Amino acid sequence: MNKIYTFIDLFAGAGGLSEGFVRAGFSPIAHIEMDKYACETLKTRAAYHYLEECGKLDIYKKYLLEKKEGESGQKLWHQVPSSIIDSVIHVTIGPSTIDDIFHRVDNLKGDNCVDLIIGGPPCQAYSIVGRSRMGKDVEKDPRNELYKYYVQFLERYTPKMFVFENVLGIITAKNGEPLKDLKELVDAIGYEMQMHVQNASEHGVLQKRQRVIIVGWRKENVNTKGQKHFYPILEKESNSYCVMEDLFSDLPERKAGEGSLTATVPYSKKLSDMPYLKESAIRNSNFNFTTQHIARPHNANDREIYCMAINQWREKRKQLDYSKLPSHLQTHKNTKSFLDRYSVVDPDGYSHTVVAHISKDGHYYIYPTPNPTVENVRSITVREAARLQSFPDDYFFEGNRGAVFKQIGNAVPVVLAYKIAKEILKQM
Repeated sequence: MNKIYTFIDLFAGAGGLSEGFVRAGFSPIAHIEMDKYACETLKTRAAYHYLEECGKLDIYKKYLLEKKEGESGQKLWHQVPSSIIDSVIHVTIGPSTIDDIFHRVDNLKGDNCVDLIIGGPPCQAYSIVGRSRMGKDVEKDPRNELYKYYVQFLERYTPKMFVFENVLGIITAKNGEPLKDLKELVDAIGYEMQMHVQNASEHGVLQKRQRVIIVGWRKENVNTKGQKHFYPILEKESNSYCVMEDLFSDLPERKAGEGSLTATVPYSKKLSDMPYLKESAIRNSNFNFTTQHIARPHNANDREIYCMAINQWREKRKQLDYSKLPSHLQTHKNTKSFLDRYSVVDPDGYSHTVVAHISKDGHYYIYPTPNPTVENVRSITVREAARLQSFPDDYFFEGNRGAVFKQIGNAVPVVLAYKIAKEILKQM
């Protein structure tokens, strides 16, 4: 029998990293996450994978068809073994919780070993935008220290390898001290590690998203060929697909405010006409619909700006400069920084980076509407944002619209995670 390799996902978010590893053949022991809605999403996805494995996806399909706004996933969770749902641990990792978390993970893993630990601590304290907003308070932010708990998990469960994901800002945060300390800590407990910056757009994702991916391995570990483990080789891929034609065009049109978080949405094109969606496994043949194709409402002022932004992008391939807007459209006093706060998603190439701020407003992710008018312009929908992060269309995000956008913006693109997982699996 082929061995099933196991993993623990720390700071799991909505499960983008985990989804890639599950797709590659790994099996999760536990997901640990502090956000309530992200945990609900993880439970719903865990139920999906269990039902798929049992050949009972009709239960999941029924859940999506009958889902009502404001309902939690309890109706679905009750239809799978409690051990599946209990593998999602809703808790903030810290000094007062770490021992209890270890106890719960020990119970979940039983006699199994942990082959891999994955995850990335919340990145706001390392991100450039986060640091600029928090000012001096960033130095006191407890999230700066969360990597030390990651190391405690390595020390306790001694996995063969680990994957640690974070924003580029971790390289320069506090003059590089956290990164240097992380290297020293993992070295002291018997691990080597290497760090590389990976751009998701070079690995099958239609989004320019650079992230630090650290991979570590036990120093004494060798693979079946007697070779030591190493940083996975990720070949850069050329990708001729584009956002509008290959990622968005099979979703029905939406105007600002249209759609629902729970309504099912039929596709407007056959899967055979959407090769990128098939190759990336964003869309599959399990269901003939998707969900959460909901556009947020916008006032007339913003829609007028959106029109100008789209026209300028289509004519000059240049994003709007807020300081150059007509004065009657400028509602913010700050005209010296964040001048790109209104940005159009490139229809003919890759999107710019999707971040958690998408939960606040959609100005940075304007849908590239052909022939824009004040009546038809909008920002991207929840499902379009999920597709930019290469989440499959059958992935359902629990929570209100803001909570869902936040989960998507914080995630690791599933296709990038899958490419990393596939190469690590070869070493295992």
